[in-house]
Amino acid sequence: MTFKDLGIIEPILKALELEGYTKPTPIQQQSIPILLGGKDLLGVAQTGTGKTAAFAVPIIQQIALDHPPSGRNRKIKALVVTPTRELAIQIGDSFTAYGKFTDIKNTVIFGGVKQGKQVQALKNGIDVLIATPGRLLDLMNQGFISLRDIEYVVLDEADHMLDMGFIHDIKKVISKLPPKRQSLFFSATMPKDIVELSRKILGDFERVTVKPEQATAEKVKQEVYFVSKGNKVNLLVHLLQEQPESSVLVFSRTKHGANKIVKKLAQAAIPSAAIHGNKSQTARQNALNDFKDGKLEVLIATDIAARGIDVDGLSLVINYDLPNVPETYVHRIGRTGRANASGIAVSFCDKDERPYLRDIEKLIKQDVPRIGDHPFMDENQEAPSETQQKQGGPNNQNRSKPQSQKSGNPRRGNKNQRRKNTRNNPR
Repeated sequence: MTFKDLGIIEPILKALELEGYTKPTPIQQQSIPILLGGKDLLGVAQTGTGKTAAFAVPIIQQIALDHPPSGRNRKIKALVVTPTRELAIQIGDSFTAYGKFTDIKNTVIFGGVKQGKQVQALKNGIDVLIATPGRLLDLMNQGFISLRDIEYVVLDEADHMLDMGFIHDIKKVISKLPPKRQSLFFSATMPKDIVELSRKILGDFERVTVKPEQATAEKVKQEVYFVSKGNKVNLLVHLLQEQPESSVLVFSRTKHGANKIVKKLAQAAIPSAAIHGNKSQTARQNALNDFKDGKLEVLIATDIAARGIDVDGLSLVINYDLPNVPETYVHRIGRTGRANASGIAVSFCDKDERPYLRDIEKLIKQDVPRIGDHPFMDENQEAPSETQQKQGGPNNQNRSKPQSQKSGNPRRGNKNQRRKNTRNNPR
């Protein structure tokens, strides 16, 4: 199946071809016809499956056909609400790319920066608004944004918005929307709170679920290293030195922890940068751009800051700290192995994190292979999974030695040999 088979108009097909996209992903194949047909949609799919294009492409097409835009007299026809600044910027870039050969205009608004440029963009007239909840409500209260002409509304990464405490903001936004609209609700997981919220937003809707039985990206190789808390940074340095020129995203549980990792890596002559909520938006965006462009090979991130990271060729994700929420693990490792690419997700697990590992394995319905005999192995590493416990102990055959035990030199590499853009599908 091609995008043309889905009824996509020529200007958008041309833009998709220019981006190097070939055939639609499963969620796009199922969602786009429903949305072009005017029905509400509840979409459930793991990260990296192409959710953005699943809603952006039909919205652009419907606005282009039904409301030919004209200058400053534009009214906001579509609203996309998303939890983080980085993800909002990513979605805005996608709308710009897919609508390149239409006259559809979009802008992105988020907190943490002065509002002047955002307000001016609104005054110039836009068709699509991508926003984080706090800044959206702020500019609505100031009278710069009206939702009365909204015909399409998208709640993206809804489960994460609830995790971040945006539920009351979301309800305020919903109360200002016109009753006659098309509503799209996307979430990677469907806990009870999400189901209840979807009922308040959606009218006559259809549901699209992509591979619900498989919680993690199928092309991601997963590994866990048992290591004491004090030796985690030493293990991190060791692994990074083993894979020079790799693009590596490292997850820290806290902002302070992310900063500390950056300092420790600098002592080992490994340049890196941290992005988290305490960093200015400019600093976060500069670090992310350097990472995407290959100027920076190691990025340390907290979960909130990392939700908008979409990097082609990201080869390795490292969970420096295991998350205490199993679904977060799924989101993290979904940063690699996207589209047609493969990837590796490595987790460090100290003795206090072993219950988190058991919860993760229960959620993903598989045992994460244990890596034994690494230089910083925790001597008390025995931590059988639930499956192994039922079988009477750890399965040592699942463990493998690292590819090399050499100490390695500081990371180096020819930047001219950086990864190439190999995207074959829209985000």
